[in-house]
Amino acid sequence: MKIEETPVGTRGETRVHPTAIVDADAELGEGVTVGPWVLIGPGVRVGDGTEVGPRVLIERDTIVGEDCRLANGAVLGTDPQDLKYKGERSTLEIGDRTVVREFTTLNRGTAASGRTVVGTDCLLMAYTHVAHDCVIGNHVVLANSVNMAGHVLIEDWAIVGGVTPIHQFVRIGAHAFVGGGSRVPQDVPPYCRAAGNPPRLYGLNGVGLERRGLSEEVRRALKHAYRILFQGPENLSAALDRAEREVAGIPEVKHLIQFVRSSERGVTT
Repeated sequence: MKIEETPVGTRGETRVHPTAIVDADAELGEGVTVGPWVLIGPGVRVGDGTEVGPRVLIERDTIVGEDCRLANGAVLGTDPQDLKYKGERSTLEIGDRTVVREFTTLNRGTAASGRTVVGTDCLLMAYTHVAHDCVIGNHVVLANSVNMAGHVLIEDWAIVGGVTPIHQFVRIGAHAFVGGGSRVPQDVPPYCRAAGNPPRLYGLNGVGLERRGLSEEVRRALKHAYRILFQGPENLSAALDRAEREVAGIPEVKHLIQFVRSSERGVTT
């Protein structure tokens, strides 16, 4: 089937399939490819080099970064599934080089924050759902059928296994690993492994931390802090104070302590 091609500059040609419908208010960058039966609505911006696969819907008010891949049937920028939503303007923002696989759904934000955000270099596998006002960091992997409720925060480099529901307002910390099939009602501390229903902690994400280049000194410090916080005799408040005294000067440990201290839903232990 013939593809309509329009030269637009040094990144190459922007190609829009003749069956696609692109709103006059949408903006396509250089080298963008738009496949068959795609619908792109008003207020949408698609960055240079991004591939929009067949049957993708980008409903409205969505920013897609450069060199992203949107697979068959993905649905982006739709209204929040929130009864409090009254049609206020909100956005969905996706960073560069992020891959959104088949039939994934991503809603815009609500008046609470005004936007839903997915970072750079993320992989959202098939049937993932990212709800309103969620914030996903960089290098995050969400496996098949991860379902996020509203206002979830997932920090950089976290991995969430398949068929995992995440309760609204839950946070998953940096470099954490959540096993597939877990039901996550509370925060998962950074650098840790959690799994189960309800989940429990299974030590540090040691393999992930080593792969990402954290030094042996940092990993030892995190292990010491983990033992104080989650395996020691003190209650959590006293354990946090002790960890601050005994494991000082390591930014990753400081982040772990601050994450636990600031938890509003409680942390997985």
